[in-house]
Amino acid sequence: MSVRLKLTLSYAGFLMVAGALLLAAVWVFLLRYVPDRAMLINPDDTPTHGVFPIRSGLLNVFAPRAAAVMVFLLLFGLVGGWILAGHMLAPLTRITHATRMATNGSLSHRIRLPGSKDEFRELADAFDVMLARLEAHDAEQQRFAANASHELRTPLAISKALLDVARTDPNHDTGELVDRLHAVNTRAIDLTEALLLLSRADRRSFTREHIDLSLMAEEATETLLPLAEKHGVTLETSGDIAPTNGSQALLLQLTTNLVQNAIVHNLPDHGRVWVHTSVRPKTVVLTVENTGEQLSPQLVSTFTEPFQRGTERIHTAQTGVGLGLAIVKTITQAHDGTLTLTPRSSGGLRITVELPATAP
Repeated sequence: MSVRLKLTLSYAGFLMVAGALLLAAVWVFLLRYVPDRAMLINPDDTPTHGVFPIRSGLLNVFAPRAAAVMVFLLLFGLVGGWILAGHMLAPLTRITHATRMATNGSLSHRIRLPGSKDEFRELADAFDVMLARLEAHDAEQQRFAANASHELRTPLAISKALLDVARTDPNHDTGELVDRLHAVNTRAIDLTEALLLLSRADRRSFTREHIDLSLMAEEATETLLPLAEKHGVTLETSGDIAPTNGSQALLLQLTTNLVQNAIVHNLPDHGRVWVHTSVRPKTVVLTVENTGEQLSPQLVSTFTEPFQRGTERIHTAQTGVGLGLAIVKTITQAHDGTLTLTPRSSGGLRITVELPATAP
């Protein structure tokens, strides 16, 4: 049976039970005050011969009318219950229609259920929010796939061009050709590994363990110290022990990406990078700041998008493959954290990663 029919039968059944109880109460009330038998009295106050039954006569009058009332209540309950159930279940019909459209691939449809704030309205609003997120995620995935295809096609096209040159020009310098092919191949490998890391973090397919975020910061800065010296950037690390729970490899990758990004995108000379960890009541915070050019909030908001680079960010050996901050964002979300990018008033960028804290 459909839900509407079940509700109709439930309404009608409840109305029948209530009517039966009411009639039973009326009958019991009548029995309390009506004698079983009575004697007729003449006008001169002398009783006549014979005793007349009252209760049986009353039952003969009450029973047919009670049966008629029960039949009326049954019909009224069925008709009224069917109409009432249809009205109550109308929002579910709209939600079902929207679900079928989403199943067929239409994520732009919204329910926008009118009326007061009840359970159906909350369900419809939650479904609309889910559709909006799915639509945004689908658009982001399509954009990411297009960008990834473009980024992977570039080194392959360069390799094909270099090989064509070598094949048509036997006197070409093979040493230079090998070096350029090696650089292009290295970039393709780095991009592929970054895409795999991004996919792994997005699926949350990793083992969680107790991690001290301050140790991750120290290890990342020590590893990248030669790169900082090459760029003339001063690294400063400070802060408290920051215990959290997650993947050591992914959190180290997150910290390394942040520090490397701060080193590469810095002032040409005498740049500085500050790496700081702190503890809040329920979270631990990793903050990476760097000097650099003035950045607008609109430009900063695009840095976590895959393959997005700032105004001066171009393909070089140091800039990576354009997935550094996208990987940071995905790892942060996989660890139930928040990522905040803020331009510094004096130039440069401040990046804050906040993760759930655990007991040391």
